[in-house]
Amino acid sequence: MAVAPEKLPVRIRPHTQPRAHASIALGSVAAGVLLAVLWSYEFVDHVIGDNVANALLGHDAKATSIGGTLAGLAFAFVSGLAGTFTACNIAMAAAVGPMSQTSGREDAPSGLRPLLRPVGWLTVGMVVVSAAYGFVGVLLGERLPQLSTDVVGGVPVRLIQASVVFGLIGLAFVYLGLASLGILPDPFASRPAVRVVALGALVGGFLIGRPYPLFNKLFQWAVDTGNPLYGAGAFVLQSLGNIVLVTALFALLIVLTRGRFVHWIAGRPKHTAAVTGAMLIALGVFMVVYWDVRLPAMFGHGWFPTMPYNAS
Repeated sequence: MAVAPEKLPVRIRPHTQPRAHASIALGSVAAGVLLAVLWSYEFVDHVIGDNVANALLGHDAKATSIGGTLAGLAFAFVSGLAGTFTACNIAMAAAVGPMSQTSGREDAPSGLRPLLRPVGWLTVGMVVVSAAYGFVGVLLGERLPQLSTDVVGGVPVRLIQASVVFGLIGLAFVYLGLASLGILPDPFASRPAVRVVALGALVGGFLIGRPYPLFNKLFQWAVDTGNPLYGAGAFVLQSLGNIVLVTALFALLIVLTRGRFVHWIAGRPKHTAAVTGAMLIALGVFMVVYWDVRLPAMFGHGWFPTMPYNAS
């Protein structure tokens, strides 16, 4: 009678993916905090943002009054483009991965046609939020904290609104990042287009808290006109100005790679999800730390490390 050979113990390899994703999440949190420490609002808002607006408009954007509807709409788009470099809109970079996924089918056409669908979904989310806020904002006018000159606890009311709004948007980005990594449930797992619409809505929500001086000037002009349709149109144009660079970046990648960039991302969904998750977490943490920790510390509420070039 043959004796069955002794069974060797089976070695079970540990599932390393959750650990890898946890490491990515922790690294992204650290990156977000570091970015909040290093960020120079003076350089980004004034040196870059103001100079870009001045160069495109051909005059001092802050000092020159807005003369007429066409001038106001042009100012809206240009200030949106200049505002792309501000602290709130750096989060737009995280939309490239999800945008690519929505057009990354194997049978996707070549050329720039794959760009139209994802940018269209992104724009839908932005336009709905920005148009609604512009319309309501003109109706409410000076009752909005964003246009208030009051100070509470030494902090301007408009910055309190910015702190609340950007803190919530930052938390939303963190959640979407953790969901992309599979750490939290992903409500958009089978709906990549809806994910891009949601990202667009979050970007449109930046207008609700933005304290950028050029945007404040645009908002005041819209309120002075008394026409909510002007407010809606101006805010939509400002949002469109925000995505010009992201759209150009996406188009450049498609052109330079002859469409292979889109197919490359489509063929690596796990890698794309990891990169997208890392960016969303880092940028979400940056927004929460910057607006809800660093900003209050600037007015004596709490403490936050200050770089020499950020000393007031």
